[in-house]
Formats: sequence, C-alpha cells, structure tokens
Amino acid sequence: MRKLVLAAAIAAAGFATAAQAQDDLRVGVSWSNFQEERWKTDEAAIKAALEAAGAEYISADAQSSSAKQLSDIESLIAQGVDALIILAQDAQAIGPAVQAAADEGIPVVGYDRLIEDPRAFYLTFDNVEVGRMQARAVLEQAPEGNYVMIKGSPTDPNADFLRGGQGEVLQAAIDAGDIVIVDEAYTDQWLPANAQRNMEQILTAQNNEVDAVVASNDGTAGGVVAALTAQGLEGTVPVSGQDGDHAALNRIAKGTQTVSVWKDARDLGREAGEIAVQLAGGAEMSEIEGAEQWQSPGGVTLWAKFLEPMPITQENLDVVVDAGWISKEALCQGVENGPSPCN
Repeated sequence: MRKLVLAAAIAAAGFATAAQAQDDLRVGVSWSNFQEERWKTDEAAIKAALEAAGAEYISADAQSSSAKQLSDIESLIAQGVDALIILAQDAQAIGPAVQAAADEGIPVVGYDRLIEDPRAFYLTFDNVEVGRMQARAVLEQAPEGNYVMIKGSPTDPNADFLRGGQGEVLQAAIDAGDIVIVDEAYTDQWLPANAQRNMEQILTAQNNEVDAVVASNDGTAGGVVAALTAQGLEGTVPVSGQDGDHAALNRIAKGTQTVSVWKDARDLGREAGEIAVQLAGGAEMSEIEGAEQWQSPGGVTLWAKFLEPMPITQENLDVVVDAGWISKEALCQGVENGPSPCN
C-alpha cells in the first residue's frame, strides 16, 4: 500500500525528482544481533546510503532471539516503514515477518542471510565461493592430515553454503586419502565461546592430533585459536575464517590464523540501503542493477545480487590497510618482524 501511495506521489509531482520524493522515506532494519564486530560496519554503511537518499533509518536488535525479531519487525511496520532490511536470526522462523510486510505492501531485502521467500530480495556475498576460498587457503598450508570443520549456526543457511564450498575444494584430497575429516560441528548462534568449546572437545577426542581447522567465520576462528593456544598449538595448525574482523587480521599478521575471507561490509551495507530505497520507490526486483534470478537450495526462485569476496592472507595484508578497512597500527599490534606492512 505504501509503495502505491509513494508511486502516485512521484507521478503527481511532475518535475519533482525521485530524490525529493524520497525525503520522507523510512527504512527499517532488523538486526539478528550485534555480537559480531562487522555488523556495526554494515550499519554505518546502510545509514550513509539512506542519508544520501534522504531516507530515515530505524532499527531494532533481536539479540539472537527469533521471537524477538518477529516482534521487532511488527514494531517497525507499525512505525510506518516503507521498506525493511532483515538480517534473519532464523531462516525458517522469519516467514511470518515477510508475510506481515507483504500484507502492508512493504518490500523486504534479505540481508546477507537467505530468506527463502520470493518476496524478499536476497543481497549477500557469494558464500559458496567464500567456503572455497577458506578451504583453498587451508589446504595449501596443510595438504595432508586430520581436518576439523567448525561450521556456523545450524539456523543460518550460510553455514551450509560455506560447508558446500569447502567440500568442493577438499573432496579430491579426501578421495585420495590425503586428508581425513576427523570431526565437524555446528556453532550455535555463531558464538566464539561455542566454537571454542566444540574445538576443545574435538582436541580431547583426537589427542590433539589435528592438522588443520576450516572455521567458517572470524568469530568461530577466534574460538578455535583460543582452544589451540591452550594446548600450545597456536600457529602450527592452519585456521580459516571470514569477515575481515580486526582481531582476525591481527591474528593473520601474528601467524595464528591463515586466512580471513574479506567481505567488505561497507559495500554490502551501501547496496542494501540503495536497493531498499529503490524498492520502496516502486522499482521491481528485476530492475535492480546486477540482480539475477537464482534458485535456492529449497527450489525457490529468488531475485538476488551477489558481491565478490577476497581472501586475505599474510601475502596481501596491505590490501585491507590501503582500503582503509583497518589501520596499520591495529593490524600490527603485538607483531614483530611480521609480514608487510608489519615489518
């Protein structure tokens, strides 16, 4: 309904620009939580994009509760938002929220995590490729031995996208008998403490005979490195991650983490804000620049846009400093005679 009213207002304005018509737009953002460092970066980028378009930003933090997220979205709708950006806590539980938005004619952007509903535009990085990049970097460092897979949250489809990409890269080495996956575990809510506990239990079960860990993000990688450190194994076991968290990049400089697949959240946030404004203004999903039709694992055809990630290792740490993602001081804290630019 709001979309129709807005479109009529734009048409009636005659010579008024779309930007002028967007001055009173309100975009609601429902965050699953703010536990990950990166969400604050995403938020700043979304806010900047909305401000540039003359739109108002309203948000809510579900604090890792799918029930609270549904309540949050009801509240955002009641506040009169013209579009919603949703970082879903639980891909299955979010359905009623999408339905409520659809009932009010409010477009939805499924942010970073899949919402398996054709009424939600899916915006994310290529998470299968992220998984491939993680596995390639670890496999290069450990072409043989016992592997552990520390996966993401079981309620987040990204966890399985990542695991699928990792498996594509590792399968040949598994088939050849070069590597053996001795254990793997999901990480409830992506919490580093849960990843650390899982890794501690696996190390105990394997008598510390672990040669590589493919961890699915930087938070879980941090938990893994803590568990390895307690056993004196830090820096000897390759560990992957993703997101380009500052702490993870520092671990790469120190040599305790092998790779963080950098997904520049500034680009993702900017895109989300711009797409939300376009959809609120009456644009069709198919009209979004770079949009493609994509079939989900459940067979649902969605409109989606995938951004390209980049693996960061000791070989290219300068990239994130040059891009202004992290300062040299933060990257190199506690590092002596490390890789460039920490040397």
